[in-house]
Amino acid sequence: MEFLLFTYPNCSKCEGLKRYLNETALEWEEYNLVQKESKLKIREFLGILKRDDKGAIIIPTLLLQDEGEVRAVLNSRQELESWLKSKE
Repeated sequence: MEFLLFTYPNCSKCEGLKRYLNETALEWEEYNLVQKESKLKIREFLGILKRDDKGAIIIPTLLLQDEGEVRAVLNSRQELESWLKSKE
């Protein structure tokens, strides 16, 4: 399972999710959306990302990908905790 985290700098929600991920045994990769490569990467998932009522992508976004298929799109520590508990 791959864990791809899309973030922005100076985002308190992003920092909180990164702290939590660092407390787990999960291996994850961060994509900072001010970098060109990260912007290109997130485009691969535009059709499945969660958006707010104005149509903006909700950040942070954590994609859980298995064998090239996205299994979950999560936007908070609470969502990740719930997902992890459902897999126990």
